[in-house]
Amino acid sequence: MILSGKWVVTFQRGVGLVEDGAVLVEGNVIKDVGPKERIVKENPGEDIIEFPKSVIMPGLICAHCHAYGAFARGMPLKVEPPTRFVEILERIWWHLDKRLTLDDVYYSGLVTAIEAVRHGTTTMFDHHASPFAITGSLERLAEAFRKVGVRANIAYEVSDRDGLDRAEEGIRENVEFIKRHQGDEFITGSFGLHAQLTLSDETLEKVVEAAKGLDTGFHIHVAEGVEDVFDSLKKSGRRVVERLWGAGILGEKTIAAHCVHTNERELRILKDTGTNVVHNPESNMNNAVGVAPVVRMMELGIRPALGTDGFTMDMFREAKVAYTLHKLHMADPRVMGADKVLEMLYHNNSELAAKYFTKPLGKIVPGAFADLMVLSYRPYTPVHEGNFPWHFIFGMDASHVTDVVVDGKFVVRNGELLTVDEEQIFEEAKELAQALWDRL
Repeated sequence: MILSGKWVVTFQRGVGLVEDGAVLVEGNVIKDVGPKERIVKENPGEDIIEFPKSVIMPGLICAHCHAYGAFARGMPLKVEPPTRFVEILERIWWHLDKRLTLDDVYYSGLVTAIEAVRHGTTTMFDHHASPFAITGSLERLAEAFRKVGVRANIAYEVSDRDGLDRAEEGIRENVEFIKRHQGDEFITGSFGLHAQLTLSDETLEKVVEAAKGLDTGFHIHVAEGVEDVFDSLKKSGRRVVERLWGAGILGEKTIAAHCVHTNERELRILKDTGTNVVHNPESNMNNAVGVAPVVRMMELGIRPALGTDGFTMDMFREAKVAYTLHKLHMADPRVMGADKVLEMLYHNNSELAAKYFTKPLGKIVPGAFADLMVLSYRPYTPVHEGNFPWHFIFGMDASHVTDVVVDGKFVVRNGELLTVDEEQIFEEAKELAQALWDRL
């Protein structure tokens, strides 16, 4: 089939804006992209779906999220409100995840995937925890994501906080899932770890040993709160990045989420090891943990990706927050231009995805997976290659998403979700959420 639009944004090099463009999709891949006139002429007989006043863009990638937290929305807090980061973990997230069942995990995955695809997010890097429902949890998530139609990389966050037996079970869950999905184009696995805060030297040694031969990296929270730094110094005499580096956790396929409390030496270690940093600005603001030194990272040649930490599945919103946060933090309106934000959102997220998926994502190029979104965007100022990032930040949002294609198939068409009964899933999820809240 051929999709044509007023603009096609390829992100092949820079923005890659094609006016009156078209995308040829064959099976689950993009076969060609370019001017509509040429694509149609060279491919007679292909079905043509026209979006004459819309923008066709690559589907968005969320580089770090937590579907398991879906049922926290509106959850009653039955204890004193937390005042610092570790209390947020103890009184909210660790309180919730201990009570999740495999059914809760599955429905959390369904509702998160629905929200993702409705917001144009077609690929998720999900970091999961359910310490009393570990075995089989990643497969339940995979089943949910596949059913809705969202591509995903999934990991179980190994932790010592609930005892060594559960840490061992988490290790097995990662290993078995990664092996099972080797060669899978739609669902892949990485090796999840919670944070050095909840990991002993012995467990770090075990996960490094268990990951040998799996061709994977680790997915871990790094220096999110200052407490993580204090804990690492107390345990090892080294800061967080230094401890993880010494343990063999960092590397070109490892995903280091947050990296808020990192100094110059640690940033250079992340750069030298090729570790993938993921910035999660909304979550960091909400948890009051600080602002990651993303501007300095970019100066050093680190290429931070953009995620949400589960705060939202709306990458448009996350991009806008990233655009404004660093200006405020540094009291400098020149930093973090819209072009830099789109570099994170598209180019850097695409580079991360390339390490875990067999074909390109986050760009419209021949040979890439056909994961696309269509936006009904009616600009009232000129649009061109140079100013498109500012149109994205100031003019576009998830409400403009009308159609979404994943793996060459429409998942959302004219605003309607085609893959699942959204209303039924939400009603069933409400019942599970209430039952979970009753167990808190």
